Amino acid sequence: MKTNRIIKMSLLAVALLALIGIGVLAWTFTAGLREPVAVPAPDYWPTNGWRISSPEEQGFDSVKLTEGLQDIQARQIDIDSLLIIRNGYVVLDAHFDPYDGTFPHDLASVTKSVMTTLIGIAADQGKLDLDQPMVSFFPDRTIANLDDRKARLTVRHLAGMVNGMESGCLEGDEPTIDAMRANPDYVQAALDRPMVAEPGTEFCYDSPGMHLLSAILQEATGMTTLNFARQNLFGPLGIHNAIWEEDPQGYSRGWGDLHLLPEDAAKIGYLWLHRGNWEGKQIVSEAWMLDSVKPHSLFAGDDIAYGNGWWISLGNYYASGRGGQKIYVTSIRNTVVVTTGAGFEYDDINEWLMPLLLRVNRPLPANPQGRAALDATLVSVEQGSTAWTANHTPETATQVSGNTYRCENNPAGIESIRMEFDGTEQATIFLKMGGTDMVFPIGLDGSYRLSSEGSGFRGYWENTQAFYFEAFNIGVISRQVVFDGQDLQISLPEAGLTVACQTQNP
Repeated sequence: MKTNRIIKMSLLAVALLALIGIGVLAWTFTAGLREPVAVPAPDYWPTNGWRISSPEEQGFDSVKLTEGLQDIQARQIDIDSLLIIRNGYVVLDAHFDPYDGTFPHDLASVTKSVMTTLIGIAADQGKLDLDQPMVSFFPDRTIANLDDRKARLTVRHLAGMVNGMESGCLEGDEPTIDAMRANPDYVQAALDRPMVAEPGTEFCYDSPGMHLLSAILQEATGMTTLNFARQNLFGPLGIHNAIWEEDPQGYSRGWGDLHLLPEDAAKIGYLWLHRGNWEGKQIVSEAWMLDSVKPHSLFAGDDIAYGNGWWISLGNYYASGRGGQKIYVTSIRNTVVVTTGAGFEYDDINEWLMPLLLRVNRPLPANPQGRAALDATLVSVEQGSTAWTANHTPETATQVSGNTYRCENNPAGIESIRMEFDGTEQATIFLKMGGTDMVFPIGLDGSYRLSSEGSGFRGYWENTQAFYFEAFNIGVISRQVVFDGQDLQISLPEAGLTVACQTQNP
């Protein structure tokens, strides 16, 4: 009886697999492979831009894509963009209000995967040795807690998140970053941490360790990580619009805060899909690429593993960052998926996206009606409030422009504010917070203007006395400035705080 039940369950499993399709079998059996499936050579390279295809031409169902976008909209998932590329062609390019895809998005810890890619390139060029001790790159620094284990810590250990240094690991990574940034010298703080394990023996997700890779790259090449990337990675791939935030000493943040357009982030995934080759040139060695997406450390049982800066799961690999930033590469489907977000979990969309990826195979019959519905939905999810464009600048703007307002003591640390309106479609806000002077360009035409750090700003007059503006990075932070004669108030809705400021220029 028990044997019959087992046989019936086995037959049921086979039947289910047959119903879902042969794609699941291929997907499942690739889970244990140590290297990605080779993909065909592309019929073009997207250096100067991606070509667009109908979903059906690449095996996707327009109706299912439309249903997925409508589900995102109905559930108000905080996603900013969703880009699907198969066989080198854009199948879906969706942007969700307020992000319109026209400026680089903060990729958070996706940066780590780019960081290790650059380390691989530098090693290929002979600029550094992957097995070179970390401390050898900093001969002029006095490093605390220097013991035999720290002396054995190498570049390769840092890239694989097995450095053995004291850290909160994945669950405590944010406090670990905060502790590093509490020191005016981030690199020194990261170097000085005591060792808690032998390098190479224990996986521990560690952002300061990735920042050390950025410092090592700069010491080895004499170039900032951003400039090295522009010359050796971004330039060859046709990525011209990158922002990479720095630490106080000018080192690019190796752990995060690289900003790229979604279509440029997809080029990183496409490079890896083609095993480091681009237009017939090996940008990063195939050996490093394959080693980076080989499981070196298991995470969450046997389902997820970590390589060198890349996560591996079910035979596929991905770069991942907080807030929903992801570059997902599935070589068996010759597909790259890029998401950016304001604080969503990838699983929120994966419940409908994964079945589509599993079923995609040969081209489907054309579906003009389905394509028209998809196009209409794409417009719907991108459309925002008309308040940003249906806006008129009141006389108040002229009266307050150029005045400096000194603020009362407040938890936000805002010391003063000055706003300048010159009659154009851009204003400028000068804010002093915590002793730091900050300049925010504000778009008045509904479009964001970028600050030097990569955040976007836009604003409009809610009425003749109140100016509303927001900052976009990973998520939106809103502010309202209300003028009352000689004084003003700054409202910070997210913090539930209102700050009173008095003019210095009566």
